Amino acid sequence: MLLKEIKNIFHAELDVIYGKEEVDSFFYLLIEHYFDLERFILAIQPELVIDKAQEIVIFKALSELKLEKPIQHIMGTAHFMDLDFMVNKHVLIPRPETEELVRWVLDDFKTATNALTILDMGTGSGCIPISLDKNLTDAKVLGLDISTDALKVAEENNRLLNADVKFLHADILSLEKETSTKELNQKFDIVISNPPYVRELEKAEMQSNVIDHEPSLALFVPDEDPLKFYSAVVNYAAEHLNENGCLYLEINQYLGEETKHLLLDSNFKTIELKKDMFGNDRMIKGIKK
Repeated sequence: MLLKEIKNIFHAELDVIYGKEEVDSFFYLLIEHYFDLERFILAIQPELVIDKAQEIVIFKALSELKLEKPIQHIMGTAHFMDLDFMVNKHVLIPRPETEELVRWVLDDFKTATNALTILDMGTGSGCIPISLDKNLTDAKVLGLDISTDALKVAEENNRLLNADVKFLHADILSLEKETSTKELNQKFDIVISNPPYVRELEKAEMQSNVIDHEPSLALFVPDEDPLKFYSAVVNYAAEHLNENGCLYLEINQYLGEETKHLLLDSNFKTIELKKDMFGNDRMIKGIKK
């Protein structure tokens, strides 16, 4: 079958759901991922034909897209910080905002001469600590998560990307019970976290492909206690950061000031609330006094 005909079928089936530009993006991502074909291939070879086995693969992906399954889950990978991470239903798909958070850390510590100690709390796929490990020389990086399924994904990404992160099974909300372990009872130069922060009342704003296919455990918090994970992370960081150590958090865009007050109440200094590329309050940094 002609590849250009398949592209036309993609648009006929999916434009009403996603819009033309996003369907174009999906199609080119899939042919690159499965067939190693560049996005400009149809301009060069407009009569390119794919075989029956390739048709089966591409039409299966089309069927899954019609069910609003995330493209990253279909391909099994997500691009983040110039790396390809394995993802599945047990972990959040890495977002551009999270990449901005990681780049903030790297910008702050690009001239660091000492070997940094770093803890990522709520690690999911491991995209944050692995990216930091790959970009910071001699850093000692730990990641923790309550989900054993997520940790399996993180460990596999650690192996596939030749990183050297140590992952721990622990609950952010009860770390006082975990700090008898050597790894969690030490001091860190950096604590970073992208914990659950979407309130139940905000579900209506979210796309169904997120709600139906990504883990609720990593997304949602009760309306009456939306900062419960942040309180736990800030309290832990206040006790376990070195002097002048840095806490970095990805935050709910509607709760920037409330999150800032958590840091102020725990005696953090030089608190900076930062907007993401879309102009939303999305990140915060505090330095331990």
